Amino acid sequence: MKFQKLAILGVGLLGGSVGLAVRQRRLAGEVAGYVRRSASLAECEQAGALDYATTDVLAAVSQADLVILCTPLGQMRAITTQLLPALKAGAIVTDVGSTKESVIRDVETLVNRAGAHFVGSHPMAGGEKSGVLAGRADLFDDAICVITPTKKSHAPSVKAVTAFWKTLGARTILMSAREHDVLVGRSSHLPHIVAAALASQVLRPQHPPAQGMLCATGFRDTTRIASGSPEMWRDICLANRTNLSRAVGSYITELTKFQTALDKADGPAIAKFFAIAKQRRDEWGAE
Repeated sequence: MKFQKLAILGVGLLGGSVGLAVRQRRLAGEVAGYVRRSASLAECEQAGALDYATTDVLAAVSQADLVILCTPLGQMRAITTQLLPALKAGAIVTDVGSTKESVIRDVETLVNRAGAHFVGSHPMAGGEKSGVLAGRADLFDDAICVITPTKKSHAPSVKAVTAFWKTLGARTILMSAREHDVLVGRSSHLPHIVAAALASQVLRPQHPPAQGMLCATGFRDTTRIASGSPEMWRDICLANRTNLSRAVGSYITELTKFQTALDKADGPAIAKFFAIAKQRRDEWGAE
């Protein structure tokens, strides 16, 4: 599979990694990128993720066979509205958004009415660093990528998007947007909330300077993702707020149970807490 032109809208970590992977595998004759800031143009050139970058979204999208939305979730509807005049008939539009119901609601009808085809996708890959210079051509190797077709989806486009992510090294699965958002609310979004809360609480400036010195490997590993983009995570939390709120509530319940056992010096309950967690983590890690 090779596209004549591929357009990446939003060339950060994910967009840059897509560009690098596509160019390395020669999956497109031309890879164009749209960025909001002129200052990002030089970074895109330095990274080598694109054939060219522009701050003109219409120029980036013009004649593209595949358009990938890599902007923060809160910008996707607006950027889609802007690109429509240049969208090629029959083109495929997909995204890398961490929630799917909101993206489909905001984008699918707009794209389909313009004579193109939208198929939602979410590569479960990333990192705490942001920007195109953090991009890696191997970012999607063996990563899960969820494809979320709807009743309105164009079947050949679903197959094309699935094949695209497989070619980039990902393992693809299909599921509904609703199921996706419930599951990632627990497994992806909740851990970011936990990491952010832990980093904020432990590293409060009111604590003695020695506090930071005593934050070793466990703290570093647990809070690594707290260094992610605040703008991106704000949009994710708002877009998936119902599912995430339920996940946060369940997590608070679990912590409260542990706190009760701790207050009562209930050794068996504390041991059971850690034993269950170890068993489930070990079984998951062995899959």
